[in-house]
Amino acid sequence: MDFLSSFFTLFLGKLQSPTLGFLIGGMVVAAFNSRLTIPDPIYKFIVFMLLLKVGLSGGIAIRNANLVEMLLPALFAMLVGVLIVFIGRYTLAKLPKVKVVDAIATAGLFGAVSGSTLAAGLTILETEGVQYEPWAAALYPFMDIPALVTAIVLASIYISKQRDKYFSQEESLSKQTVTAGGYSSEQGGTVSGGSSNQSTTASGYPRKQPERVKIWPIVQESLQGSALSALLLGLALGILTRPESVYESFFNPLFRGLLSILMLVMGMEATARIGELRKVGQWYALYAFIAPLLHGFIAFGLGMIAHVTTGFSLGGVVILAVIASSSSDISGPPTLRAGIPSANPSAYIGSSTAVGTPVALAIGIPLFIGLAQALGGG
Repeated sequence: MDFLSSFFTLFLGKLQSPTLGFLIGGMVVAAFNSRLTIPDPIYKFIVFMLLLKVGLSGGIAIRNANLVEMLLPALFAMLVGVLIVFIGRYTLAKLPKVKVVDAIATAGLFGAVSGSTLAAGLTILETEGVQYEPWAAALYPFMDIPALVTAIVLASIYISKQRDKYFSQEESLSKQTVTAGGYSSEQGGTVSGGSSNQSTTASGYPRKQPERVKIWPIVQESLQGSALSALLLGLALGILTRPESVYESFFNPLFRGLLSILMLVMGMEATARIGELRKVGQWYALYAFIAPLLHGFIAFGLGMIAHVTTGFSLGGVVILAVIASSSSDISGPPTLRAGIPSANPSAYIGSSTAVGTPVALAIGIPLFIGLAQALGGG
């Protein structure tokens, strides 16, 4: 009982943090149909600045860190990214009227990482005085890229199987067809041209061979995304140069102010897009509410294993849980649109922006920080 009372006290306290206050404020402003707007270029600039700062701090830490300490958390981040996609494939995709391709794309987006949610989690950790490894933010790509790659590969395999199934049924029908001369059309099942034979469908068109999924273009698309590019740029500058002076005098003082504006924008957007729930349906809404917390708890559990075995800090465990509970808001959607063009963007983007991201920010972050503080004795 002492643990539960301590946990709930800490959890409720996190809901009063300034960062989440701006998020809730933005939601309230939008609910009253305010004309307040933040230009999109300013929003993108703020995200760039925040992720560059996160990357710089991570790069500085990696330069001075023992890379062996990163190994287990990085492996767990990769495992969680892949696991999230498989969970969506065999839960959301099994629900009524949910298309498998749409479910896989949605799971891929929820497995990918939101830079803004990560920045919010880091800020609240610092506000609460919770210690964490600065390099923990560098776990971002270890979860983001495997999730997107896994989603696109699973979708391609599924589409290929469905295509083969369709052609197999069509070929079976063609074999049962009898021509006017009394001969079975089975004799015409193949067309020889020169030295090669090519199977044909009942409509006379050559059967399309399944295409191999190319992994590198998926990875390249993820790396070229604006969010991950900003983070990796900061990491590279932090590792290869010595940016401590500009970091302390410029990036660090601006961090919390910029994040507050970002949370205001995200709160307004969450309320404005709540109508998209009608488009994605109740099953997507249910998944988008449960998934961030489930994914976060899985990552939290794995992080605790790293905490016990390697001394990974409880703050680092929280960061791992936060990035697992987030869903990509910048780099993920264009990657999935290119990799799974047959998926419905309103399904996976609507689920993420209208439900998933607000749940991760307003419930997930304070929940995981409160749990870590309760386990650590406050």
